[in-house]
Amino acid sequence: SQHTRRVRSLHAFVRSPNPHTSTMAAVTMSTLVVPVAKLGAGAKVAPRQFAGVTTPKLGRGNGSKVQMSRWKGMDEDISDDQQDIARGRDMVDSKFQGGAGQGGTHNPVMSSYDYQSQGMRDLSNMTDEGYYISLAFLDKVTVHICKNFMNLPKIKVPLILGVWGGKGQGKTFQSDLIFRKLGVNPIVMSAGELESGNAGEPAKLIRQRYREASDIIKKGRMSVLFINDLDAGAGRMGGATQYTVNNQMVNATLMNLADNPTNVQLPGSYQVEEIPRVPIIATGNDFSTLYAPLIRDGRMDKFYWSPTFEDRVGVACGIFKADGVAERDVEQLVSTFDGQSIDFFGALRARVYDDKVREFIKEVGMENIGKRLINPSKAMGAVQFEAPQMSLRILMEYGKMIENEQENVKRVQLADSYLDGAVLAGASGSSNTIKSMNSSF
Repeated sequence: SQHTRRVRSLHAFVRSPNPHTSTMAAVTMSTLVVPVAKLGAGAKVAPRQFAGVTTPKLGRGNGSKVQMSRWKGMDEDISDDQQDIARGRDMVDSKFQGGAGQGGTHNPVMSSYDYQSQGMRDLSNMTDEGYYISLAFLDKVTVHICKNFMNLPKIKVPLILGVWGGKGQGKTFQSDLIFRKLGVNPIVMSAGELESGNAGEPAKLIRQRYREASDIIKKGRMSVLFINDLDAGAGRMGGATQYTVNNQMVNATLMNLADNPTNVQLPGSYQVEEIPRVPIIATGNDFSTLYAPLIRDGRMDKFYWSPTFEDRVGVACGIFKADGVAERDVEQLVSTFDGQSIDFFGALRARVYDDKVREFIKEVGMENIGKRLINPSKAMGAVQFEAPQMSLRILMEYGKMIENEQENVKRVQLADSYLDGAVLAGASGSSNTIKSMNSSF
């Protein structure tokens, strides 16, 4: 019939090898394929009528499944949108791609650095070899982390571990060494992040960092939320300290985390979603300045870090190990400066390099210091010089100089004189200050 002849001629036109008909064939096939792609690769498509003839089913060939859409990965939206934008470059015609260069629509808005947490600390380049770890410190932190990752029946484990003690005793450094040893990837916060010009921002940041650590745990790695100097950011240092809304919100947020560690929501998101529990470790100098309900035993497990003589000798030996200082000399050094904190010995080691630096300045010339240090040529390279000799006599000498500077701060106290009244030269006194205990040039 006439209708049958039309259909046969149309089929021949579609199958024609003539290059002029390839456009028509492509359009015909695209009209059949696009609806299938929109339905998804796994969806069933009903037979369609084309020019009165039922077209064969698409999606299978020789008994095997055929991919219907080249954009399946994006259709299902299983990957990151920003990276999908970058992958899509040059896969479509340039007229659909926007401007060239950085203004193009196929340039990702966020770089790979933006995906990294600002609080994540990378300890992969840190070594614990040669450094001393206190057994008591190691035991407390390890037990606290393990208990929070265990499912202990009918036992309420405190979420927060508060490590507090004197200034400069190595609480943060000991914690970093332990995290490195245990393979923990900490999310770190500092006391400066616990206050903001916007009300509620620090509390929101705590929740964000907590969820970031929870995502790390969800991926199969251990993590903790580590807060440095919690008392400096959320505590009350006497009656003169201003207590703000953010101080109150930080205390309340930490209390809420301790009570509901697996249900932590961000502001504006109220979907009940259970997330992995994240241990919190906070350091400080005096936790009596914190809100009392926060530091109660059910929420915070407390550990007072007061290093013994053996601990101080062990840490100091790690500090001077690279300089070849004998252990007996380190013991005598620690015994001589018994009232000093552990960071005193780190400052002492850095002070010994002063003479080498003075020799470098004399050699280069003061007018050429900037060129040599800030922007040296490849021929010059970085500044290098031999390590200074660190004998017990030299260490004792520099240690006494540092101790004298401490005494100057405690002894002079110019603020008392300046606040009580004007200190002017005359019969009643002198405007000259008390001489330093260290000899000057």
